[in-house]
Amino acid sequence: MKHNKLFFTLMLSLFVSIVMYTKTNAQWTTQTSGTTETLRGVSFTDANNGTAVGHNGTILRTTDGGTTWVPQTSGTTNDLRKVSFTDANNGTAVGQIGTILRTTDGGTSWVPQTSGTTNVLRGVSFTDANNGTVVGHSGTILRTIDGGTTWVPQTSGTTNNLTAVSFTDANTGTIVGVDGIILRTTDGGTNWGPQTSGTPQWLLSVSFTDTNYGEAVGTGGANLRTTDGGTTWISQTSGTAFLYGASFTDANTGTVVGQNGTILRMSNPTGIEDNTNKIPTGFVLIQNYPNPFNPSTQIRFGIPEASNVKIEIFNVTGEAVAILVDGFRSEGFYEVNFNASNLPSGMYLYRISAGAFVQTKKMILMK
Repeated sequence: MKHNKLFFTLMLSLFVSIVMYTKTNAQWTTQTSGTTETLRGVSFTDANNGTAVGHNGTILRTTDGGTTWVPQTSGTTNDLRKVSFTDANNGTAVGQIGTILRTTDGGTSWVPQTSGTTNVLRGVSFTDANNGTVVGHSGTILRTIDGGTTWVPQTSGTTNNLTAVSFTDANTGTIVGVDGIILRTTDGGTNWGPQTSGTPQWLLSVSFTDTNYGEAVGTGGANLRTTDGGTTWISQTSGTAFLYGASFTDANTGTVVGQNGTILRMSNPTGIEDNTNKIPTGFVLIQNYPNPFNPSTQIRFGIPEASNVKIEIFNVTGEAVAILVDGFRSEGFYEVNFNASNLPSGMYLYRISAGAFVQTKKMILMK
C-alpha cells in the first residue's frame, strides 16, 4: 500500500530545498537541505531548535530556525518515520523494523533502544523526558515511563496499522490509523477505546493542543476536527492535501517536511504596517498575514494610480478558486480578506493584475 505517501506529500517540483519565509522582506527564499531523501517527520521544541527524520536513517538538525540544517549520524539505514522532542536535548525517533532511537544530547549521539517488535513504527509522542507512546503496524502500541529504557506493549484492540499518536499529558492521548481508525485513552493507555471518525480514509497524522481540541488528517483530503476530546469528529474539507508533516511552536512559527528533502519554514512578522492613508510610489502586493492561516487571512496591495485591479486565488494546479477584487480602484493601499473555510489545507497562490503590473505570492492554509 502506498496510501501513506499521499498524506501531506509535496507535489511541487522542488529539488532538495528548504523554503523559508523571512521576517525582513516577507518573501519565500530557497535554501539547501543537503539531502534528496524523503523527510517523514519533524519536531521543534522552540522557534530555533528542530529535528527532521526520513528515509535511509536520515536525521537533520537545526539550531537557528532552519537557516542551516546539519546531518546527524543515526547509526541505521532503516527509514525513520517520526520524531518527538520534549526539549532541545531529549528526543526519540521511530521507524522500520521496530527501530527506536533515543538522544539526550540534541542528536550528537543516537542510541538504539529495544522495542520488542519488528513491526514498522509510525508514530511517537512524548509529554516529557520519561513518558512516551509509540504506535505502528498490526495494532502495535508501546509505552514507556522511563525514557525508553523499557517499552511495554499495550492492547489496542485492533490488528490494523496505526499511524500517529498525540498525547497532551501522561494520561490523555489519541491514536489514528488506516480505515479511519481513532483510539482514545484517558489512563495512559491502560485502556484504549474506539471513536467514530466518519471516514474510511487512512488517517496519517493527529495533533492535540489540549485534552479537547484536536485535528486529524489523512488521504483523500480527510481533515477532521474535534473540540470535545473526540466524542464528535467533524469533517472540515475534502480534496487532496499536499504537505507531509508539521511542527509548530506557536501560531506563527512552524516547519513542514516532504519528499526530495523538502523543508518548508514559516515565520510571520508581528503585523502589517498601516499604510491606509499613504499613496504608494509603485504597484505593490504585500505578503498576506497571518501566514500560515486558518481559515482567513488579510491580503494588502497598493496602486500608485487609478487602475482596474484583479486579485485572484489559485491552487497549486493553477485552478482559480476565488476572485477577491475585480474592478476599478483609485490610487492608494487596500486590504481584502480571504476566507478559505471551504478549501483544503495546502499551498495557494494569490495574484494581482493592475494595468501592466502582475505579481504572484504564495501562502499556506494549515487546518
